[in-house]
Order: sequence, then structure tokens, then C-alpha cells
Amino acid sequence: MGRRSFGFLYKSRSFLSKAPRERGRPSPAKYLREFNVRDKVVIDAEPSERRSMPHRRYQGKIGVITGKRGHAYLVDIKLGNKIKHLIVLPVHLKKHKD
Repeated sequence: MGRRSFGFLYKSRSFLSKAPRERGRPSPAKYLREFNVRDKVVIDAEPSERRSMPHRRYQGKIGVITGKRGHAYLVDIKLGNKIKHLIVLPVHLKKHKD
């Protein structure tokens, strides 16, 4: 018997599943969203797009845009006493309603 795997998608079934009418690829507008530096955003992983998907521990967390890298955005998130730096595509981000 081999060791048990605790991979990147471990225990992610609930947040990676969509409702029946939401299935399929997101609209192109979601990929082309624009954010400005110092905008507050919410991490909301899009299950059908695996590229640059943040880890499930960041799901629902609020972060601040600090820059851009190619098409992706640099997002800083406070997790405990530390600041985590993520590189996330805009399809996995939503504007935070202040």
C-alpha cells in the first residue's frame, strides 16, 4: 500500500463544482476584466479554468491588487500574521464591494 496523496486539489470537490446552469466555460468578459492597483478583490476560483488557479485555502479571501504580470494580477492577501503574494488570472477574481 502506497502513501495517501494530499495534492493540490485535495478536498476541493464542493468548491470546484458548479450548478447545472452555470456549467461550461465562462464568458470572454471574465477573462478580460481590468483591475487597478490598490483595488480590493475577492478570490473566487473558476473551476473550468485551471491555469493560475489559487489554492483552495484562499477561496473567498479578500486581497489587494499590487501589480500586473502579463495577463495576471499580483494579489496580496493577509493570512494570519503573514502577507501572501499570489499571481492570479482575472477569471478567478471579483471586485470587492466596499
